[in-house]
Amino acid sequence: MTMNSPLLPLPGDRDWLDQVLGMSDAEALQGPGFLRAVAGLELSDLVGLAEGLPAKLAAHLYTAWLSARPSSADTAPVHFNLGVALQQSGQPGSAASAFAMAQRLRPDLWQAALAQGAALESAGHPDAALAVWRAAIPPAEARRAIHVQLARLLEDQGALGPAMAEARDALLIAPDQPDVIQHLVHNRQRCAVWPPLALNVPGLTEAEAALACGPLAGLALFDDPVQQTRVASDWVRRKVPEVGPALAPRDGYAHDRMRLGFLSSDFGRHAMSFLVAQLLEKIDRRQFEVFGYCTSPNDGSEIRQRVLAAFDCVHLIRDIDDAAAAAAIRADEIDVLIDLNGLTKGARPMILRHRPAPVQATYLGYIGPVPLPELDYLICDAITVPPTHENAYGLRPLRIAGCYQANDNTPPPAIAITRRDAGLPEESFVFACHSHHYKVTEAMFGAWCAILRQVPASVLWLIDDNPESRQSLTARFTAGGLSSERLIFAPRAAPDLYRARLQLADLFLDTAPYNAGTIASDCLRMGLPVLTVMGQAFCARMAASLLTAVGLTEGIAADMTDYIARAVGLATNPARLAAMRAHLAGGAWNRTLGDSDGFARRFEAAMASVVLRPAMTAAKSDPCRMAEPVV
Repeated sequence: MTMNSPLLPLPGDRDWLDQVLGMSDAEALQGPGFLRAVAGLELSDLVGLAEGLPAKLAAHLYTAWLSARPSSADTAPVHFNLGVALQQSGQPGSAASAFAMAQRLRPDLWQAALAQGAALESAGHPDAALAVWRAAIPPAEARRAIHVQLARLLEDQGALGPAMAEARDALLIAPDQPDVIQHLVHNRQRCAVWPPLALNVPGLTEAEAALACGPLAGLALFDDPVQQTRVASDWVRRKVPEVGPALAPRDGYAHDRMRLGFLSSDFGRHAMSFLVAQLLEKIDRRQFEVFGYCTSPNDGSEIRQRVLAAFDCVHLIRDIDDAAAAAAIRADEIDVLIDLNGLTKGARPMILRHRPAPVQATYLGYIGPVPLPELDYLICDAITVPPTHENAYGLRPLRIAGCYQANDNTPPPAIAITRRDAGLPEESFVFACHSHHYKVTEAMFGAWCAILRQVPASVLWLIDDNPESRQSLTARFTAGGLSSERLIFAPRAAPDLYRARLQLADLFLDTAPYNAGTIASDCLRMGLPVLTVMGQAFCARMAASLLTAVGLTEGIAADMTDYIARAVGLATNPARLAAMRAHLAGGAWNRTLGDSDGFARRFEAAMASVVLRPAMTAAKSDPCRMAEPVV
């Protein structure tokens, strides 16, 4: 850089700084040589030079630099620094003007508004300071909406800790936000932040948080079908409005073969599809036609292709609206429509509200009450919904003889894996639970810790669900006097490897009140005994139904005290545990839960028991020949 001033050396030279500091002649500091020298400084040089100057001289330096160039967003930091220097040199009025210019150039520079208000207050203008500060704060509704969007996107990205913080900030602005409460409570469950309803938001009680917690969170919070129904009803009231008259005729249709329709967003790599695939294949086509209504994304999985191929007719309705989807089901004259979502993610309950079929039932995807007036039946069994509990659900129970759960008896591939491969100690007793952490309650985890304290040569093997829950559970574990080395987390794995790993454990510790469903069945299939607590709600009785089916009722505890005693007893009495394993090794699962032919016949009998038929109606033509799109 070439300087035209004969008075000053090149900027950045120490001699130049010394000469500036030594100048006492105001005219020299304002002369053309000084101004030209300052104008040529890069921003970083300017700031570095000003940092070593007294406030008054630094302000002069910033002013000279700014006078040589147009104001822009890039110069906003210099206006801010000028304000700081002016404030420090006892010129609050001028400082306020500099801060105002900084924020005008950079509206996102909120520090400038804060500093401007402080300068105005120092200058004796408190009302002006208040006005500046109030103007700098976004309206409450804007801040609330931003927090909500941040929480949503952070949750989608798996950043559950920051998502919870944003959700709570939104509630601090406006506590009456049921959707935000629902996500915050469930994320606290997922992260093992207990108690999940203690949101510490002024104006929001735990009872209000409980009502708005959402259907899925409610299953793990309450062992009470009445309370679960209350939570689900509140969600339906807010989310699923009435739509008008029913599409389907009240008296049903007259078909030679009964038409079953299955509606789901989980026809893909999802536990539900692995359960129902063989059922769909084995339904007797001499008596039934089987239709699929798929709202799932195409994940390219083999199980998706298998499930879709099992239908006689498939409609891909993901990209059409609820009314059009319902019209497609009505056009197919479905006799019994079976919803496989309930109130889980991806559900399309508005389709059901159109009542496109004369009989509608919910099954398998959501193990709890689905209080839609247009739903007729909750498919269950005599253990999951006994006669004493059936009025709590708002739906009529449609009981399948034996266990409610469909299963696929296709043999899983043999995968050789050792405890060493899975990071497990060879000689320890391994208690396992590979369920999602939102099912793990404070009481349940406390029971597990109590068990491990009584079985010193044991470890607890959990799934590695998310970083926040891993950290929280580890902290609780060690706070209970247990070494962190006894808490082992398994990474998630593909279905075949996940099943093979189950064989490495000694006893599966079920969760309550939301039991394992698919996982419990997989454990029994792979020869791993299951210990559960049978509660009151459907989801709290799932594992008891499975254990009863395979003839292993000694795995059913009456309460948490009994649960702890049974776990310790099995871990310290090898003969008792060996007998349970021998029972499973003798083919108990294959003869019972794995009897897919027998289950299909029992399922068919349940469907036939509720089908509606008019007295006289001509048989209709097969709509699948013209249905679009068809796979």
